[in-house]
Amino acid sequence: MQALVDKTLAFACPAGTSLAEQRAAYARMAAAFTPPPPAGLEQRSVRLASGLALRCYRPLAAEPAAGWPGLLYLHGGGWMVGGLDSHDFICRPLALALQAQVVAVDYRLAPEAPYPAALEDTLEAWHWLTQAQGFDPSRLAVGGDSAGGNLAAALCLALRGRPGPQPRSQALIYPLLGPGGDGSWLSHAHAPLLSADDVLQCLAAYLPTQAHRTSPLALPLLAPSLEGLPPAWVAVAEHDPLHDDGVRYTQRTGGILVEGPGMLHGALRALDDPCIKRWREAMVKHVLTHWA
Repeated sequence: MQALVDKTLAFACPAGTSLAEQRAAYARMAAAFTPPPPAGLEQRSVRLASGLALRCYRPLAAEPAAGWPGLLYLHGGGWMVGGLDSHDFICRPLALALQAQVVAVDYRLAPEAPYPAALEDTLEAWHWLTQAQGFDPSRLAVGGDSAGGNLAAALCLALRGRPGPQPRSQALIYPLLGPGGDGSWLSHAHAPLLSADDVLQCLAAYLPTQAHRTSPLALPLLAPSLEGLPPAWVAVAEHDPLHDDGVRYTQRTGGILVEGPGMLHGALRALDDPCIKRWREAMVKHVLTHWA
């Protein structure tokens, strides 16, 4: 993990750096961790009528008779940074391993577009996915990391009880799901790469009002009930203020919890780490199991 920390911090911005410069630095960091594209995939760009941009990764294989299964993937970045390029490194291998289309969402970022903008974009992308030609609406799933894990869980909560196709499963990687203030927020408040103060800054940007901070669709752990949601698979990092968010969500949904001993928030970029390889394999198995 130290190599991951050192490489990531090489792109860190000093205090007082503008948000535009922080986003540019994050993009450079993400590019430094992104390997060359693997063979066997094609990608296409989609722009919805609202202007929302999507990127679809599809295996170079014959389309299944019923259409492709699909995974909607929401990128991390504290709702403030990131985009289609920043998480190319995870979307491509997932599309190959799942032999499915992975759809990445370039949702609007805070603070310019606070809650519920990113969730609205997520819902719009989901509805497009359920109706788009070439997809099997009976075999769809949702996943995401960090703030993207928040949006994936919020999508499942927003869709619960509604008519129309539902995600067959949800896969969340070190998600931000609650208001914090106890447990791992305290014991790992100064963790490398993501501190409790960092999380609070992201929450302030995404949820600028008290009304926002009490909405279960903003922080799913605030929901009175998490029953009736798609089967959840949740990976948590040991040294992460958000560790307990994932644990609590798994307990309340009856999902599968995968611990990451020694892992940090952001460890997903350590592509060759044995634990991260196990995470990817377990995530793929979970999604495929619920498509069967």
